[in-house]
Amino acid sequence: MLTIISCADFYAELKEQGINFFAGVPDSLLKDFCAFLDRQESPQRHIIAANEGNALALAAGHHLATKGIGLVYMQNSGLGNTVNPLLSLADPLVYSIPVLLLIGWRGQPGTKDEPQHAKQGQVTLKLLEAMHMKYAVLPKDMGEARQTLKNILEHVREKSAPAAMVVPAHTFAKYSPAEETGEEKDGEGKNSATRGEAGKELEVNKNEYFLTREEALQVLLEKMQPADVVVSTTGKISREIFEYRAENRQGHYRDFLTVGSMGHSSQIALGIALSKPRRNVYCIDGDGSLLMHMGALAINGTTKPANFKHVILNNGAHESVGGQPTAGFKIDIPGVALACGYKQVFRAETVEEIINAMEELKEKEGPVLLEIRVKKGARSNLGRPTTSPLENKQHFISFLNSS
Repeated sequence: MLTIISCADFYAELKEQGINFFAGVPDSLLKDFCAFLDRQESPQRHIIAANEGNALALAAGHHLATKGIGLVYMQNSGLGNTVNPLLSLADPLVYSIPVLLLIGWRGQPGTKDEPQHAKQGQVTLKLLEAMHMKYAVLPKDMGEARQTLKNILEHVREKSAPAAMVVPAHTFAKYSPAEETGEEKDGEGKNSATRGEAGKELEVNKNEYFLTREEALQVLLEKMQPADVVVSTTGKISREIFEYRAENRQGHYRDFLTVGSMGHSSQIALGIALSKPRRNVYCIDGDGSLLMHMGALAINGTTKPANFKHVILNNGAHESVGGQPTAGFKIDIPGVALACGYKQVFRAETVEEIINAMEELKEKEGPVLLEIRVKKGARSNLGRPTTSPLENKQHFISFLNSS
C-alpha cells in the first residue's frame, strides 16, 4: 500500500539526527514540508534563499560557525545553481563541508510533468553521480525513510561531504497547522514574522494591495502596442498571459513564455532588446525571479538599452510552489534598479497608477522599471499553455522578424 510521510515526523527525525539549520528555495514537491518548517523554525535557523547556490553557502557558513550540518532544500531544476559551490567549496578536495541536500524530483522518469522538467528529471541522479555525491531516493514509508536518512547522515559525517536525499512526487503528506508539534517560544520555534497563510501574521500576506496579478497583467497587456515584445518569467505569470491571449483571441506569437530557467527572463529580454532596438521589449518578471539573480539589474542598467521595459509583479511570495515568502515587500526594488543605472523607476498598486505608469514607460528612454505590488492568489482553475515550448519559440521568432 502506498504510504506518505508526515511533515512533522520527518522534521522530528531531522532534529533527532542533529539538523538545526535549514536554507533553500521552495519547490512544489516539498511545499508542505517547507510550510511546516517555516512555522517551526526561527528566521535565524530557516532562510528562504535567493537561489540554491546561496542556500548552500549559508549552510557552509553555519557549519564553519557551529560544526553543525545544515539541510539545503531545492527543486532539481535548481541543482545546477549548486554545482559551483558544491564542487569548489563543499567538496572534500576543497573545504570538505558536510551538508544534506533535499531535492524535489520533478520530471522523474515514468511520471507526467511539465516539459521544462523532462530532461532535468532524466539526468538528476546522473548529475549527482557525476559529482561523486552519495544520494538516496527518500522512501515513502517513515520507517524506511528514518533508516535511509540515518545512513545518509552517517556518510555526511564520516566523509565530511555533501550528500543528497531525492524526493519523488507525493512523498510528503499534506500539511495543516494542527500538525504542529512543540511549544512556541519568543525568538525560537515558530517564526511569527514569516508564518504560513493560516496564521494571518505573515507580513507579505496582509492583503493590503488591491489587485490580483491577473488583473494587473490585463491592464499591462491592454496598454501595449501590437509590435511590442513580451518576455515573461516562469510560473503563473506566463500561464496567466497565455490565458489572457486565448480569451481575447490574440494569438501567442508576441510572448516568449519562459517555462523554466527561473531568474533569467530579464537577460533573455535584454538579448532581444539589444538585437531589436526599434521594438519595445517588456520583461514581465516576478519578485522571486528577480531576487534569484539580482545582479541582472546591474547588467540591464549599465548596458542601457533604450527599448528595455522591466515590469515586476511583486506579491511577496513564491506563489507557484506553495506561497512561501520572499523579501519582495521588505526591500525597495525601484531604488535598487535606480542605483543599478535604470533611467526611470515607477511603482503602482491600482489600475489608474498602472495606466499612468505605462504611458510613461512607452515614452521614456530605457532601461525603465515598474514595480506593481499585487495581492497573493490565483484562480483555482488557472490552466497551462496548450502549445509546446518549441511551438512558442517558432511563432515568437517569426513575430520578431516580421517587421
